[in-house]
Amino acid sequence: MNARSRRGFPDLLGESRRPLRVRKHPNAAWFAVGAVCIGAFMGQLDASIVTLAFPALQREFASSLAAVQWVSLGYLLTLVALLAGAGRVADTAGRKLIYLYGFVVFTAASAACGLAPSLAALVGFRVVQAVGAAMLQANSVALVVSSLPRTRARAGLGLQAAAQALGLALGPALGGLLVGTLGWRWVFWINVPVGLAAITAGHYLLPRTRRRRRARRLDLAGLVLLAGTTTCLLLAASVISGLALPLWSLPVLFTVAAVSGAAFWLWERKAPSALIDVGLLHSRAVASGLAGASGGYLVLFGPLVLVPQVLVAGGMSELGAGLILTALPAGFALAALGAEQVLPARWSDRVRCATGAVLAAVGAGVLVLSPGQAGLLVACLLMVGAGLGTFIPANNSVVMAAVPEQVSGTAGGMVNMARGIGTAFGIAVVTLALHLAGASYLVGARAALAALAAVAVLAALTAFSAPPGHDHRRPAPEL
Repeated sequence: MNARSRRGFPDLLGESRRPLRVRKHPNAAWFAVGAVCIGAFMGQLDASIVTLAFPALQREFASSLAAVQWVSLGYLLTLVALLAGAGRVADTAGRKLIYLYGFVVFTAASAACGLAPSLAALVGFRVVQAVGAAMLQANSVALVVSSLPRTRARAGLGLQAAAQALGLALGPALGGLLVGTLGWRWVFWINVPVGLAAITAGHYLLPRTRRRRRARRLDLAGLVLLAGTTTCLLLAASVISGLALPLWSLPVLFTVAAVSGAAFWLWERKAPSALIDVGLLHSRAVASGLAGASGGYLVLFGPLVLVPQVLVAGGMSELGAGLILTALPAGFALAALGAEQVLPARWSDRVRCATGAVLAAVGAGVLVLSPGQAGLLVACLLMVGAGLGTFIPANNSVVMAAVPEQVSGTAGGMVNMARGIGTAFGIAVVTLALHLAGASYLVGARAALAALAAVAVLAALTAFSAPPGHDHRRPAPEL
C-alpha cells in the first residue's frame, strides 16, 4: 500500500487484496472463477444480442444494412486487434487491475451506446466498448488457470465455457424481446447493471496477480503490425460474407495481411520489448492449441448463421428456428460442465480434445445428409455442441499449461484472438457457401456443413500434433 492509500485515498493503480474471509474460504478459487464467468457470459450475450437490433437501427438512422453492419464489425476488428496487447499489459500491470478497468470501460461505453444520437456515434462507442472487452477477454483465461490448482484448471475453463454458451443461447431470445418491447437502446443498457455487479464481484473475489513480467515499454510497432494483420484478415472474411466493398479489395486485403504478418513476425524476433514472445509459438502445444481454438470457434459459429437461414427459407418462423438453434449452445454448456464427471479421469487433455472434435465432426457430417430435417437437426446440433464443449476447455488447458504463469495474460489474449478470427471465418464460410448456391439453400447448407466437418477433423488432428504439455505454473500465496 502506498502513502496515498494510507491517507485514505483508494489506490486506483494497484490491485486490491481480497478480504481475509474470502482468501481463507475453502472455495475462494471457485469464487474467482465465478467472477470471471460473469464477464464470459456478458461477452457472448453482447456478441449474439446486437445483431437482433440491426433492423431497428436501419429504421432509426435511415441507413443500409451494409452501414449498420459496422456496429458489429467495428467492435470485432478492435477487439481482435487489441487482445494480445491487452494481455501483455496485464502481465505487467496486473491481471485483476486490467480486468476490472476493462469492465469499467465496457460498462460506461455500453451506457453511451444506448444514448448514441447517430449511427457514426454508435459505431464509435462500440469501438470504445471493444477496448474494454479486450481488457476483459485477454485476462479471463489467465485468471481462471492462475486461481485454480493444475488438476482443476480444466474444470474451471469448462465452467467459463458454459457461461459463454449460456450468454450465446440467451442472446437471440433476449435481444428480440428487448427490441420488440423496450427498444434497441436497451440491447446496450442491459450491460450496465451486469457490469456494475461484475465490477463489485471482481473487486472482492479476484486474487491479485502472483507473478508479473518486468515492466517494459509497450511495443507500439508490434501492436500496429498485429492490428494491421488481424484487421485485414477480418475485413477479407467480411468481404466474403457480403460486406459492401469492391471485389478487388479481397486479394489486396489478403496480400496486406500476409505482408504485415510477416513483418510482425520478423519484428517480434528482434524487438527489445516484444508484444508477443514468438518463442511461445515454437512450442507445438501452443501453436497447435491456437490453431485448434480457431477451428473450434469456426465450427461453433458457423451453424449460428447457417441454421436460421436454411430453416426460415424452408418456411419455418424465426422463433421456431431460434428454438431449434438453442440445441447447439445447450449441448456446449452441458458438455463443458459435465465432461469432468462423465469422461474417464485418466484421459489427458489431448485425448479429450480429439474426442470432442471427432464428435463435432460426426454431428456436422450426419447433417450433410439431411440439413433441413428438424428432428435430426436438433440431435446433431446437440452432438456438435457437446463435442465443442468437450474440445474447447481441454484445448485451452493445453495452451495455458504450456506457458509460464508470468506470461499467461499474453497467452490468454492469443487464445481469444484465435477465437475471434475463427468466429469471423465461421460466419464467412457459411455465408460464402450459401451465396454460391444461390436459391438452392440445401445445396449451400450441405457444402457449408461439409466444410465445418472438415475443420472439426483438422481440429482433432491438432490435438495429436502437440506433445504432452509441461505445466509451468507453480502454486503461490496471494501477495
